[in-house]
Amino acid sequence: MGEAKRRKELGLPPRKKAIELPKLDKESIQKKVRSTLYKNPIIPILFYGVVIGGLVWGLFNLLKIYKLI
Repeated sequence: MGEAKRRKELGLPPRKKAIELPKLDKESIQKKVRSTLYKNPIIPILFYGVVIGGLVWGLFNLLKIYKLI
């Protein structure tokens, strides 16, 4: 018989389990991201270009669907 069934038969509440979340070191992550961006300054430009291109493409397709072009 498992512990859960035994506790249920005895009328005890379920056992509390401690949930441990992993600790993130924000400073080290910031340093890694900044060093990557300093080594490759084209990354933000490419990111913004892809985002703007995606928005333009979506707007074009939306206008094409509603036959406004």
